Amino acid sequence: MSGRHAAGEIVLGAEAVSRVYRTAAGDVNACVDVSLDLSAGQLLVVTGPSGAGKSTLLGLLGTLDTPTSGSVTIGGADVAKLSESAIVDLRRDRLGFVFQSFGLIPILTAAENVEVPLRLKNEDPTVRAERVAEVLELVGLADHANQRPDELSGGQQQRVGIARALVARPGILIADEPTGQLDSGNAQLVMALIHELVRSQGIAAIVATHDPAFAELADQTLHLRNGHVT
Repeated sequence: MSGRHAAGEIVLGAEAVSRVYRTAAGDVNACVDVSLDLSAGQLLVVTGPSGAGKSTLLGLLGTLDTPTSGSVTIGGADVAKLSESAIVDLRRDRLGFVFQSFGLIPILTAAENVEVPLRLKNEDPTVRAERVAEVLELVGLADHANQRPDELSGGQQQRVGIARALVARPGILIADEPTGQLDSGNAQLVMALIHELVRSQGIAAIVATHDPAFAELADQTLHLRNGHVT
């Protein structure tokens, strides 16, 4: 099952989403009344200083955490009303995640890392091989398929991470500081790649970043400070 949507269709929404963490020192309002709509073929960039709530918001939108109040909708479905198994299916079929730390498995080659989501879906081996080759070509790493992460540069590792996020054809890409560990040259390459993938593949992408250059590529920007949209 593909998670792709028609261009312009709203695929991800948040309505007055808040997340409060209870601590011994008192409540921490990590995200406060955030609302947004994201359409297929759009890039939304979330900016703000460290501790502003960017990662919290992406975790809520990606179903990795649950709002204290408000609602998140994906493909028109209120996530709070879905069963745990339905949420697992939604993550697998509709969402792709990219993390600052790359998150690659050291003992696997680039191709094997990219293949992991398709193995979890029990895809036919021939289909897996074809799709992995396709997305490695898409991110410019066809010639590096058999290299392990420690044989790749940071920028190449992050492109493997992006290929892995895309291999199951999600409709939504969620990237948390995808250029945070990269030098400026590789950061620009990864930014340009995500921007191009949104355009060419028709996916919706939400990216949290400290990098102001990313915001220049965005269809929408959201600036957070102390959990609030400013």
